[in-house]
Amino acid sequence: MKTSLHSLTKKRLMRILIVEDDAALASFIRKGLEAEHYAVDCVTDGEQGRSMALEFDYDLLVLDLNLPGVDGISILKSLRQRKPSVPVMILSARSRVDDRVQCLDTGADDYMVKPFSFLELSARARALLRRSHLPSESVLAVRDLRLDRVERRVERGGRRIDLTTKEFALLEYLMRNAGRRLTRAMIIEHVWNLTFDSTTNVVDVYINYLRRKVDDGFSPSLIHTVRGVGYQLSSDGAAA
Repeated sequence: MKTSLHSLTKKRLMRILIVEDDAALASFIRKGLEAEHYAVDCVTDGEQGRSMALEFDYDLLVLDLNLPGVDGISILKSLRQRKPSVPVMILSARSRVDDRVQCLDTGADDYMVKPFSFLELSARARALLRRSHLPSESVLAVRDLRLDRVERRVERGGRRIDLTTKEFALLEYLMRNAGRRLTRAMIIEHVWNLTFDSTTNVVDVYINYLRRKVDDGFSPSLIHTVRGVGYQLSSDGAAA
């Protein structure tokens, strides 16, 4: 199980919770979604799945119905009482129309039957995320730099920029805090979910990676070093 409870307390990447008792299947889905730059947590127990879904903020819940401890329908009912707007995709081997109707009437937003195509699951997830986020939340823009959290797309001056998962997370954090001075400790805690170690240069290394992709060949430079503090992405092209 891949779970970092500390990482769920603040929103950065789009976060998806998978509640699926088939560990191999859950791992397959998680790897596929992580390759598309989502932050993914997996649990195989219904009780823990319900607890995490209610306690932490997720952008999407992928939910099986046959679960040990607490079944998927019970989780769905609990979630809809507390968080009516969180998108829920049911992923189940139950193919009867009655099961689909029950889940949709209980508050599910989508229903996929196993076996399934991952490409279709990914497309449906993007559709649910698009519908559940306002444009101001899903698309970040600083001058001519745009970051689409749903489509996992970055452009500057209309030119597509390909980023790794960590580069994307780092740029998103900088853009969400444009104009604000960010210490290395703040960056490593929010992007890597780690306690800052003064001996590591991982933040500096990834800032250099980003600069080569986001600033090189463009004007003005947006990512600036703030001496004695850390880094800042400036909306006006100059460090404060």
